[in-house]
Amino acid sequence: MILSDRTISRMLEEKTLVIEPVTKEQIQPASVDIRLGNTFSVVDDTPSGIITLGSRIEYKTITADTYLILPGQFVLATTMEYFELPDNLTAFVEGRSSLGRMGLFIQNAGWVDPGFKGEITLELYNANRCAIELKSGRRVGQLVFAEMDDHAENPYNGKYQGQTGATGSRVFMDSDK
Repeated sequence: MILSDRTISRMLEEKTLVIEPVTKEQIQPASVDIRLGNTFSVVDDTPSGIITLGSRIEYKTITADTYLILPGQFVLATTMEYFELPDNLTAFVEGRSSLGRMGLFIQNAGWVDPGFKGEITLELYNANRCAIELKSGRRVGQLVFAEMDDHAENPYNGKYQGQTGATGSRVFMDSDK
Protein backbone atom coordinates (compact mmCIF):
# COMPACT_ATOMS: atom_id res chain seq x y z
CA MET A 1 0.00 0.00 0.00
CA ILE A 2 1.37 3.44 -0.99
CA LEU A 3 1.28 5.92 1.89
CA SER A 4 -0.88 9.04 1.62
CA ASP A 5 0.11 12.55 2.64
CA ARG A 6 -2.04 12.13 5.76
CA THR A 7 -0.21 8.97 6.84
CA ILE A 8 3.23 10.41 6.03
CA SER A 9 2.46 13.53 8.11
CA ARG A 10 1.21 11.42 11.02
CA MET A 11 4.30 9.19 10.94
CA LEU A 12 6.58 12.25 10.87
CA GLU A 13 4.75 13.72 13.88
CA GLU A 14 4.98 10.40 15.75
CA LYS A 15 8.66 10.07 14.72
CA THR A 16 8.03 6.55 13.40
CA LEU A 17 9.38 7.94 10.10
CA VAL A 18 12.24 10.44 10.22
CA ILE A 19 12.99 12.94 7.47
CA GLU A 20 15.22 15.86 8.46
CA PRO A 21 14.99 18.59 7.42
CA VAL A 22 11.54 18.50 5.85
CA THR A 23 8.98 21.21 5.17
CA LYS A 24 5.22 20.89 4.95
CA GLU A 25 5.43 21.88 1.26
CA GLN A 26 7.55 18.80 0.45
CA ILE A 27 4.74 16.45 1.44
CA GLN A 28 2.78 15.60 -1.71
CA PRO A 29 -0.45 13.54 -2.02
CA ALA A 30 1.48 10.23 -2.27
CA SER A 31 5.16 11.12 -1.83
CA VAL A 32 7.73 13.43 -0.28
CA ASP A 33 9.83 15.72 -2.47
CA ILE A 34 13.58 15.20 -2.05
CA ARG A 35 16.09 17.99 -2.54
CA LEU A 36 19.63 17.99 -3.82
CA GLY A 37 22.33 18.23 -1.16
CA ASN A 38 25.70 19.91 -1.61
CA THR A 39 28.06 16.92 -1.93
CA PHE A 40 29.12 15.60 -5.34
CA SER A 41 31.50 12.74 -6.19
CA VAL A 42 33.03 11.52 -9.44
CA VAL A 43 35.09 8.39 -10.01
CA ASP A 44 38.81 9.18 -9.84
CA ASP A 45 40.73 8.07 -12.92
CA THR A 46 42.60 4.80 -12.52
CA PRO A 47 46.02 4.20 -14.12
CA SER A 48 44.58 1.26 -16.11
CA GLY A 49 41.35 3.05 -17.03
CA ILE A 50 39.43 0.04 -15.73
CA ILE A 51 37.15 -0.21 -12.69
CA THR A 52 36.88 -3.69 -11.18
CA LEU A 53 34.17 -4.95 -8.86
CA GLY A 54 36.67 -6.47 -6.43
CA SER A 55 38.73 -3.34 -5.73
CA ARG A 56 37.96 -0.17 -3.79
CA ILE A 57 36.96 2.65 -6.13
CA GLU A 58 38.43 6.07 -5.41
CA TYR A 59 36.32 9.22 -5.83
CA LYS A 60 36.95 12.95 -6.00
CA THR A 61 34.38 14.61 -3.73
CA ILE A 62 33.51 18.28 -3.55
CA THR A 63 31.11 20.29 -1.45
CA ALA A 64 29.43 23.10 -3.38
CA ASP A 65 26.07 24.82 -3.61
CA THR A 66 26.29 24.79 -7.43
CA TYR A 67 27.59 21.97 -9.63
CA LEU A 68 27.85 21.99 -13.42
CA ILE A 69 27.22 18.47 -14.78
CA LEU A 70 28.74 18.23 -18.24
CA PRO A 71 27.22 16.42 -21.24
CA GLY A 72 27.69 12.67 -20.85
CA GLN A 73 28.96 13.05 -17.28
CA PHE A 74 28.04 10.73 -14.42
CA VAL A 75 28.18 12.08 -10.88
CA LEU A 76 27.03 10.94 -7.47
CA ALA A 77 25.12 13.44 -5.34
CA THR A 78 23.26 13.29 -2.08
CA THR A 79 19.89 14.32 -0.78
CA MET A 80 19.63 17.27 1.56
CA GLU A 81 17.41 15.10 3.76
CA TYR A 82 18.44 12.40 6.22
CA PHE A 83 16.00 9.46 6.50
CA GLU A 84 15.18 6.76 9.02
CA LEU A 85 12.69 4.16 7.77
CA PRO A 86 10.94 1.82 10.18
CA ASP A 87 11.27 -1.91 9.55
CA ASN A 88 7.82 -2.18 7.95
CA LEU A 89 8.25 0.57 5.36
CA THR A 90 10.13 0.68 2.07
CA ALA A 91 10.53 3.54 -0.39
CA PHE A 92 11.03 4.09 -4.12
CA VAL A 93 13.13 6.97 -5.46
CA GLU A 94 11.67 8.67 -8.50
CA GLY A 95 13.34 11.49 -10.43
CA ARG A 96 11.40 14.60 -11.41
CA SER A 97 9.92 14.45 -14.88
CA SER A 98 10.77 18.13 -15.41
CA LEU A 99 14.48 17.32 -14.98
CA GLY A 100 14.27 14.15 -17.06
CA ARG A 101 12.88 16.25 -19.90
CA MET A 102 16.12 18.26 -19.72
CA GLY A 103 18.15 15.06 -20.12
CA LEU A 104 19.07 14.71 -16.44
CA PHE A 105 18.56 11.12 -15.28
CA ILE A 106 18.24 10.68 -11.51
CA GLN A 107 18.01 7.51 -9.51
CA ASN A 108 19.60 5.55 -6.69
CA ALA A 109 18.94 2.07 -7.95
CA GLY A 110 15.39 3.12 -7.16
CA TRP A 111 14.92 1.41 -3.82
CA VAL A 112 15.31 2.17 -0.09
CA ASP A 113 15.12 -0.83 2.22
CA PRO A 114 13.14 -1.00 5.47
CA GLY A 115 15.37 -0.04 8.39
CA PHE A 116 17.63 2.21 6.27
CA LYS A 117 19.14 5.26 8.01
CA GLY A 118 21.10 7.94 6.21
CA GLU A 119 21.12 10.34 3.32
CA ILE A 120 20.27 8.86 -0.07
CA THR A 121 23.02 8.83 -2.67
CA LEU A 122 21.66 9.77 -6.08
CA GLU A 123 23.22 8.69 -9.36
CA LEU A 124 22.99 11.53 -11.88
CA TYR A 125 23.67 11.33 -15.61
CA ASN A 126 23.50 14.18 -18.10
CA ALA A 127 22.22 12.78 -21.42
CA ASN A 128 21.91 16.27 -22.92
CA ARG A 129 24.36 17.95 -25.31
CA CYS A 130 24.46 20.96 -22.97
CA ALA A 131 25.82 21.24 -19.43
CA ILE A 132 23.18 21.43 -16.69
CA GLU A 133 23.59 23.63 -13.63
CA LEU A 134 22.58 21.88 -10.42
CA LYS A 135 21.73 23.85 -7.28
CA SER A 136 21.72 22.54 -3.72
CA GLY A 137 18.26 22.76 -2.18
CA ARG A 138 16.37 22.27 -5.47
CA ARG A 139 13.78 19.49 -5.73
CA VAL A 140 15.22 16.63 -7.77
CA GLY A 141 12.74 13.84 -7.13
CA GLN A 142 10.34 12.24 -4.72
CA LEU A 143 10.26 9.33 -2.32
CA VAL A 144 7.19 7.11 -2.53
CA PHE A 145 6.63 5.04 0.61
CA ALA A 146 5.01 1.61 0.66
CA GLU A 147 3.91 -0.23 3.78
CA MET A 148 4.94 -3.88 3.87
CA ASP A 149 2.58 -6.71 4.83
CA ASP A 150 4.69 -7.38 7.95
CA HIS A 151 7.80 -6.10 9.71
CA ALA A 152 11.04 -7.16 8.02
CA GLU A 153 12.67 -10.08 9.75
CA ASN A 154 16.08 -8.65 8.85
CA PRO A 155 15.82 -4.84 8.43
CA TYR A 156 18.60 -3.19 6.44
CA ASN A 157 21.93 -3.03 8.22
CA GLY A 158 24.26 -3.15 5.23
CA LYS A 159 27.35 -1.38 4.00
CA TYR A 160 25.53 1.92 3.32
CA GLN A 161 23.74 2.18 6.69
CA GLY A 162 24.26 5.67 8.15
CA GLN A 163 25.78 7.12 4.98
CA THR A 164 26.05 10.88 4.62
CA GLY A 165 27.25 12.76 1.59
CA ALA A 166 27.63 11.35 -1.92
CA THR A 167 28.75 7.83 -1.02
CA GLY A 168 30.66 5.85 -3.61
CA SER A 169 30.21 2.19 -4.50
CA ARG A 170 31.17 -0.37 -1.89
CA VAL A 171 30.65 -3.32 -4.22
CA PHE A 172 34.17 -4.52 -3.34
CA MET A 173 32.78 -5.43 0.10
CA ASP A 174 30.29 -7.93 -1.34
CA SER A 175 30.61 -11.50 -0.14
CA ASP A 176 30.01 -12.96 -3.63
CA LYS A 177 33.36 -11.85 -5.09
